[in-house]
Amino acid sequence: MCGTFIGMWASRIPQIKDFTGLDESGFGILLLVMACGALVAFPLTGMLIDRMGAAPMTKLLAAANVATFVLIGIAPNVPVLTIALFLAGFSFGALDICMNGWGAEVEKAIGRPIMSSYHGLYSLGGGAAAQAGGFAIEAGMSVAMHFTLWGVLVAPFLIWFWRQPWPQPEQATSGGSKAPLFALPKGALVLVGLMALVAALGEGAVTDWAALYQIDDLGYSVAIAPTAFTVFSVAMVIMRLSGDRIIARYGPVPVARVSGVVAFAGGLLLVTGWNIWAVWAGCFVMGLGYAVLFPLAMSRAASDPHMSRGAALAAVATLGYGAFLLGPPILGFIGDLLSLRASFVTVAVLTMAIPFLAGALKVRT
Repeated sequence: MCGTFIGMWASRIPQIKDFTGLDESGFGILLLVMACGALVAFPLTGMLIDRMGAAPMTKLLAAANVATFVLIGIAPNVPVLTIALFLAGFSFGALDICMNGWGAEVEKAIGRPIMSSYHGLYSLGGGAAAQAGGFAIEAGMSVAMHFTLWGVLVAPFLIWFWRQPWPQPEQATSGGSKAPLFALPKGALVLVGLMALVAALGEGAVTDWAALYQIDDLGYSVAIAPTAFTVFSVAMVIMRLSGDRIIARYGPVPVARVSGVVAFAGGLLLVTGWNIWAVWAGCFVMGLGYAVLFPLAMSRAASDPHMSRGAALAAVATLGYGAFLLGPPILGFIGDLLSLRASFVTVAVLTMAIPFLAGALKVRT
């Protein structure tokens, strides 16, 4: 369900940008508002996870997220859209941390990796919603109708989701004291957070700018532009659903190092692609490379022996999800100053750091 938020949003970014009448820099500021909402949510969420539990918070925030994303679609003007984006960023950022916290509890309960599969279902929702967005554009459906219809379709699932039981752990923390209001990563978690930052920046770049890159820089049509995000999401799904078995066999550190090299190769293919098929192939390879990096970072944060689960998740998420939401506006400024191709070159260069940061994934007690 959470993946469909992003896929629907990504497919409609060109139309929402046209509705605002803003250029890349101006629209980047709107994306920055969404990022600010998430950044405000992160420290509060870590504290609430330790006090109320990840599962109850996830259920509450799922409902809030549906309402805020529908509000984006029906916003009648830029001021209302700005408020909706802040609220959506807040609820989405908080929901993502809580979901990962709940996923970590399940991972611990069953005694084997499962986080990558959860993120795989997120990517599956994103790809399906992005492709559905392309069909909605072809059919001439307005953004308001599209987002409202999505809310109606999600509502029955949301009701079912609220009814799912989960035993509340006696202590939500994995170690250390409960999360303070503002949690910062410590020790090896700093490097884990930086790895999550680079991985999330690449994922956010494809989500928010791949469609516009194809339209503005490469001259392709609006209707086929969402396909780039779709093939990226398909690759993420394939790799994430396979990732748990691969991680269990080879370990998180080697898998992360190879993933960084693959993501860098995909980025190069994206910016040097000579036709639409090469560009889509670059997105696919990037998806394979980025797929397991963020799940690995969140699993590592949840098992940190020196910080509470809420504090560690919030700290890593502040860097990771902050980059996912804050990075695209910055890339938009680069795109306005130079080109969107230059923005993706920046992402590819930063990806080279992942193999060097991957060693921090090993838990040292």
